[in-house]
Amino acid sequence: MNQTTTPSSQFDRRRFTYALLCVLLGSGAVTLSIQSILSNLNIATLYVSATLWQDLVQNWSGTIEPTTQSALIPFFPLMGYLLIISITTWGIGSFLISKVCGSSLSMAFTNWGWKGFRWWLLPAAWELLRITAFILGWTSLESLLLATSQFWFSLTIAGWMATFASLIFPVSYLELTPESLEAKRTQTIKIPLGAWLMMGVFISLFTFMNWRLYEGLLIPHGDSAMYEEHLWNITHGKGFRSYLDQGLFWGEHIQFIHLLLLPLYLLWPSHLLLELCETLALAIGAIPLYRMAVRHSHSTMIGKAMVAAYLCYFPLQFLDIAIDLKTFRPISFGVPALLFALDAIEQKRWKSAILLLALTLTAKEDYAIILGPLGLWIAYQQWRESKQDSTTTKPDLFKVLTPGISLSLFAVIYLSFVVKVLIPWFRSGEQVHYVGYFSKFGSSLGEVVQNILFNPSLLFGELVRPDTFIYGLALIVPLGFLPLFSPSRLLVAAPLFGLLCLNELAHDPRHHFHAPIVPILCWAAAIGLGNIPVFIKRYSLKTKITAAQTFATHFTWCSAIATGLFFSLGPMGLVFWDSGSNWYWKKLYVPGERAKQFTKVIALIPPESRVASTDFVHPRFTHHARSYDYSDYRRKVNDYRSGVPADTDFIIIDTQHPYSQIKTPDQIPEYKNAPDQWELIPDQTNGHFIILKRKSESN
Repeated sequence: MNQTTTPSSQFDRRRFTYALLCVLLGSGAVTLSIQSILSNLNIATLYVSATLWQDLVQNWSGTIEPTTQSALIPFFPLMGYLLIISITTWGIGSFLISKVCGSSLSMAFTNWGWKGFRWWLLPAAWELLRITAFILGWTSLESLLLATSQFWFSLTIAGWMATFASLIFPVSYLELTPESLEAKRTQTIKIPLGAWLMMGVFISLFTFMNWRLYEGLLIPHGDSAMYEEHLWNITHGKGFRSYLDQGLFWGEHIQFIHLLLLPLYLLWPSHLLLELCETLALAIGAIPLYRMAVRHSHSTMIGKAMVAAYLCYFPLQFLDIAIDLKTFRPISFGVPALLFALDAIEQKRWKSAILLLALTLTAKEDYAIILGPLGLWIAYQQWRESKQDSTTTKPDLFKVLTPGISLSLFAVIYLSFVVKVLIPWFRSGEQVHYVGYFSKFGSSLGEVVQNILFNPSLLFGELVRPDTFIYGLALIVPLGFLPLFSPSRLLVAAPLFGLLCLNELAHDPRHHFHAPIVPILCWAAAIGLGNIPVFIKRYSLKTKITAAQTFATHFTWCSAIATGLFFSLGPMGLVFWDSGSNWYWKKLYVPGERAKQFTKVIALIPPESRVASTDFVHPRFTHHARSYDYSDYRRKVNDYRSGVPADTDFIIIDTQHPYSQIKTPDQIPEYKNAPDQWELIPDQTNGHFIILKRKSESN
């Protein structure tokens, strides 16, 4: 008797065919995209160093044109490598899915191949758009596509990984009654072991990296180690300053949260303490984020996914180690403070929220730009809730709106007072230094504000640029676009984001300017995950709520990891392992000969000396009687003249630091122009350092 094939089995075979096609076509799509990216050195170096680029082209049987720095890579050798990777991961993934889920192997192959590897077709869409833009001569669009290629690949990898995770780990929810929901809103949610372990890994890893950078003489004094000098000078009666500052530090920023470390600093007066505390502070920001995610979604898995996404979020990691290797800035302490404040606001613990918001402002005046729209958001939320709660009586709008509006008004008044009165007072009447970051809008604070508010054509022209779009992608793609699912919270970050886009130095999340935006985006993402079912119901989308939220949950942390592959300086990033990169781990985290030779220098300089030194060794002399910056910048400590202050005892020149211009003693102006005043200490460091000692008057 002949067996007939059931419709369901026909469907399975058809879907298996689709799965196989996705694997094959996806491999081809990725091959074409990699060919395009590696065909030009300028584009390839967005991913790999020039050295690794050359090695890859040669290993894939390609040829390099030296004059144009372009490469031609044959399709089939590269396609062969990708086929091996895709088929191997297809097979291993299917085996794991079948074992964990108890499904048949054929069904696992079908689901994993069809659902997972269709993400590999996304680079084909990118390549098609790029070719179309090239043919039509749309050079601006083609340049934008090339500049954002990392995000296309990040989404490909994140979608692929999230699909696999979704097939194995579906989201589970807490069983909550209406009564327990209200209790859950006010109670303290316990942080699980998995979240603590993730925070522990982050703290251990970044503390180790920061400490090794310090030991390797790779941390600059300016905007990093100078904050440790603040604490040292305060404990030794020299005031709240470093000798980079134009007087007291408040002439630069109203920023003093790091003074809270003084009790610990008295026990361990070291820059390493500050690095440890900053990393610890950034990590514990995951605690309120976990609580908000669980409270809003009723899922501990979603909470842990947000912790993973937060800790892997590369804009957060750059607050700990910036692209220029500045590793400590007090603005970072505002991130956990604001996250705890947002958690208190969500629970309507207003007294705690006020104290935490006040603490946040001590991290830097920039946070006031966030508190203004945050107050409006609070007023809006209070108004919405009052409308829902008052079915019979009309709500008292004054009472409802006053807390939020008061916060907004306070933020505006505080920021205006700081930038127009307080900082200039500490600068002897000079305007705040960061007015110069907005030179296209004017040369004074008044001109800048006036043009931003009342010159829409100039404002529009500076905002609507490719850089703005790329900056926005860099902030939101690593969070899986989830902040978009909580638009009212996302809008809290909009004013500061716009201001950063106008700042000529700030539109890059690899420095520190974006620090106040990080907690807002992570807050919006945590709540956005819980809002997925709301959006599905509101727009009548034909998708299962549980499946959609499971995928979104995994897509969040997968997006953070995938973007980190291309942007992170840590072990998640390609540059960490690329031996031709400036951020290769052996170059940064293994102290070299320069650091070893410096031990001979520090032994020659008495602690009671006044020392002028170049930037990267400057942090090692902040515990001396005076520690001056030796550079081309003219400082107040020397009456804004070139050279070193008259009381300088030693000049230390680091000839090998990243920006060194002085290589020999005859290039030092003081030694060249006044040899009767300076004595050259015989070199014991194989040319790594030059030491000048002021001659005594008796000589």
